[in-house]
Amino acid sequence: MLFHILLFLGSVGHAAFTADPLQIENEELPHTEAISDSETFQNRTRTNFEHLERLRNRSTYVARSCKEIRDRYGDEEDGLYYLTTANGMVYQTFCDMTTAGGGWTLVASVHENSVYGKCTVGDRWSSQQGNNADLPDGDGNWSNRNMFGTPEGATSDDFKNPGYYDIAAEDMSVWHVPNNFPLEHWSLAAILRYHTNNRFLSLYGGNLFQLFKHYPVRYNIGSCSNRGPAIPIVYDHGDRESTRMFYGPRSRNEFEPGFITFRAINNERAAMAICSGVKPTGCHTEHYCIGGGGYFDPRQCGDFPSFDWDRLGHDQGWSASKEMTEAAVLLFYR
Repeated sequence: MLFHILLFLGSVGHAAFTADPLQIENEELPHTEAISDSETFQNRTRTNFEHLERLRNRSTYVARSCKEIRDRYGDEEDGLYYLTTANGMVYQTFCDMTTAGGGWTLVASVHENSVYGKCTVGDRWSSQQGNNADLPDGDGNWSNRNMFGTPEGATSDDFKNPGYYDIAAEDMSVWHVPNNFPLEHWSLAAILRYHTNNRFLSLYGGNLFQLFKHYPVRYNIGSCSNRGPAIPIVYDHGDRESTRMFYGPRSRNEFEPGFITFRAINNERAAMAICSGVKPTGCHTEHYCIGGGGYFDPRQCGDFPSFDWDRLGHDQGWSASKEMTEAAVLLFYR
């Protein structure tokens, strides 16, 4: 009996030691992968308290702009910071601390929620009430103190913070960032980035709120040659040619790239808020300028008034490119 037991144990042992090593390795692999995935998940979800504490300490800064934070506290990292208005309101926004010396404060973003919507809910920079002759300035958000959106959601919704009217700035920076990109990738993802460097805002009260007070919207305002200032820009990413190519071939024939222009009038005598990256030389400004008021030809109404004239993405005729139409326009002060 003992002989049979030993013989059985020996055969089991022999089988264990002569099993196919590849088979054993394959059997253990899922367990190894599970451990690796678990470690990766733990690394991603593990709280970095030192990092969070450093970010939390930013709330102790007292400043009205990102430039003041950079100058006063020496913080040179892009990211979210807290600012305080002249009246003591504390709010959070994104600071670009690296471009052209840094100190740029995000004050607004213009995001087209539906290029086919034509002045519907979500078109805060034009009109959420549709085409209305009694509201030539739409919701009036270019020249009022309304606030909406969040800094982290600035590429997926319209955004406006108190800095828009509170900060006394000299220059502007503009980023065109593809919709829905997370904040930490904005700079690298942007299809265009540029800024002014001639302190033009100091001539208009220090911000867009005051500038648009100088150039109110009035329907039937007059000739399409009647427009606000055109300010030359310095490119941080992109150039004049890439700016041209983001718009339709017909649009390219009636603007000069390398500028930011304000309150441009079109053939229908309606006013666009900003022609970002271009200076109009023609009258079809609805195809390459943003912030289209509240009383237009019905096909021209909206935050990106008529970027889809020949249908989005076809890049023909008057239509802007898919890349331009599906990018939020981020506005910074310094």
